[in-house]
Amino acid sequence: MSNKKVNQKREAFAKKQEQDGRKVVNWIFGVFVVLAIAFCAYSIFKYA
Repeated sequence: MSNKKVNQKREAFAKKQEQDGRKVVNWIFGVFVVLAIAFCAYSIFKYA
């Protein structure tokens, strides 16, 4: 393979990895938000 094709494949792979990484980070933050809301609801009903 030529050097140009190798660089294109490497860039495409890096772009895909970045998109997948962002997706994972968004899922993690989403789970944290849901857990925070659940904890707030638990605290309100436990002490109310």
